[in-house]
Amino acid sequence: MLDIKFIRENKDIVEAAAQKKRVVVDISKLITLDDERLKELKEVEDLRAEVNRVSNDIARDQDSALKIQLIEEMRGVKEEIKGKEEKLKKIMEEWQALMLQIPNVASPDTPEGPDESGNVVIRSWGEKPVFNFTPKEHYEIGKALDVLDNETASEVSGTRFTYIKGDLVLLQFALINYLFEILTNQSTLEKIAQAKNINVSTKPFVPVIPPFMVKANTYLKMARLDPKEDKYHMEVDDMYLIGSAEHTLGPMHMGKILEEKQMPVRYVGYSPAFRREAGSHGKDVKGILRMHQFEKLEMESFCLPETSIQEQEFLVAIQEHFLQSLNLSYQVLAICTGDMGKPDYRQIDINTWMPGQNTYRETHTADLMTSFQSRRLNTRVKRVDGKIELVHMNDATICAVGRTLIAIIENYQQADGSIKIPEVLRKYMGGRDFITK
Repeated sequence: MLDIKFIRENKDIVEAAAQKKRVVVDISKLITLDDERLKELKEVEDLRAEVNRVSNDIARDQDSALKIQLIEEMRGVKEEIKGKEEKLKKIMEEWQALMLQIPNVASPDTPEGPDESGNVVIRSWGEKPVFNFTPKEHYEIGKALDVLDNETASEVSGTRFTYIKGDLVLLQFALINYLFEILTNQSTLEKIAQAKNINVSTKPFVPVIPPFMVKANTYLKMARLDPKEDKYHMEVDDMYLIGSAEHTLGPMHMGKILEEKQMPVRYVGYSPAFRREAGSHGKDVKGILRMHQFEKLEMESFCLPETSIQEQEFLVAIQEHFLQSLNLSYQVLAICTGDMGKPDYRQIDINTWMPGQNTYRETHTADLMTSFQSRRLNTRVKRVDGKIELVHMNDATICAVGRTLIAIIENYQQADGSIKIPEVLRKYMGGRDFITK
């Protein structure tokens, strides 16, 4: 949520930001409502002050007739307060609804564009593998090795579900163990920051297995509830299955004040993710690219406002370190205004090369929200001088497990149908070099 003072003072900027993000919201109506809100609030506060003043007079006055008269007058004032409070409540509900619709403004270096066609490649890394055979897609290889079974899962649960089996399960947990080792090792994080000349704390991440369900109101505060049609909602409890770990990592300090000496506060959360894929319309139904249920490792960071952009760059550097260690070719993209998330100030994605599909596919994203989420969550930091202000928040994928498995399967496939295990993962798989049938 943006600060109402900022909205009032920068109406044109906020309107332009909403338009660029393809969000329809009436800023003029919001400002008019805010005027009404402030007017009614002042009148209610003035009347309450009058009640308090007269109540003190009543307590001190010895004239019983005057007391009775004042009490009757205050009864009328209290009824007036009640009516104004009801009016104020209705104004506040409408005001709040409009406030929640307004997206974050985009950073000055965010490219403008209507959709993903406006995204800009910042840099590329790695060589695409060259095969002496026609590379296959991951689901063909997985089925032949009996490590992926979409057919049985479709009978049991429906489309966009799968059974991951055998050595592919071991490879999945090899990835997770490898990443926990990176993210909890300060020495490794120092090397990553130094290699990119990023000046941030290299404080390690705290591993978390967060709740897989979230209250509707908390989801709303995270600004991640929309689009609702893509979420799994449990109506009886008014709760949602999370679409990513940061949806319950972000609220961990809701309503709390952190100390400046604690900053940054970093978490890495492992969880399943549940998505209806409502808008995919039959796209990518084969294999494990676009599932209703998959697993992810997500980084969540709470930092000081002056360090938040460097913090985002650090998270992207970790993502790149991970992909480079797997020797997977990728592109880093600046996401444009029309394709970025509603709460995002700045969004960086990484697309990894998938030779079986002969294209780059999204595997990572890094979102800087500035204080947009923390204002909704009321997550603040107390400076050493005693000043209290909102923290800035970042979240970033470190591993969308299914898509990373796809990248490994397709880039490391062999002519005999086996999969070569990336060198950095072999120690987690008993020192083996290949996945074979």
